[in-house]
Amino acid sequence: MIRAAVPLLLLACASPLAAQAYQCRVPATATAPEIRPDGPVRTAPTTGYTMALSWSPEFCKPRAGQRAHTRQCSGREGRFGLVLHGLWPHSARFWPQWCPTSERPTGAQLAGQMCRSPSARLVARQWAQHGACMAHTPRTYLRVSNILFDSLRWPDLDRLSRKQALTAGDLREVFVAANRGWRKDAVGIKATARGWLEEIRLCYDRRFRPTACDSQRFGPADDAALNIWRGL
Repeated sequence: MIRAAVPLLLLACASPLAAQAYQCRVPATATAPEIRPDGPVRTAPTTGYTMALSWSPEFCKPRAGQRAHTRQCSGREGRFGLVLHGLWPHSARFWPQWCPTSERPTGAQLAGQMCRSPSARLVARQWAQHGACMAHTPRTYLRVSNILFDSLRWPDLDRLSRKQALTAGDLREVFVAANRGWRKDAVGIKATARGWLEEIRLCYDRRFRPTACDSQRFGPADDAALNIWRGL
């Protein structure tokens, strides 16, 4: 299914996009530690996909001084907004994960992701935990992930964060307004227990078209209060 959908995805990348990585430069190569499964193997027919977009200022708030997150959080390698956490296959029952594979991303493939996903370990883990359940090779998985990510237009979340009485529905509305063909019920949100934005989770059907999120992925209702940390 993923191979059949690639021609459709290529059509989605026809226009320039606003950057979510400021002054970021792609390194020549990157390395990541070996990724070992930390959960059970789960396989099932794929019914759709989820793209998780992490809000970097919120992620970095408690991690700014941690060596493991230097690239993303120190500011020395650029500033990041929404970053590609991962593209996950979805089934009717659960998230497929840790499908057996001997394939691993090359150093060049990891480096090529660093301005979308600013952690080589994160990229390697996303392939091992999720990508191997939807593609035969890291190259195909990363290609599809990048086509989807690069096709998006980015709303100004810094400006939105200043809105009085901001709600989850407000975020969904500005995202849909910026991205033709999207609808509010296909835009999931993950927030902290105190209502701070952690991730946007975009729901796709098997042909990589926007589809309604289930309750697990949709997150807070439109009228739920939401805060967006600006990294100040």
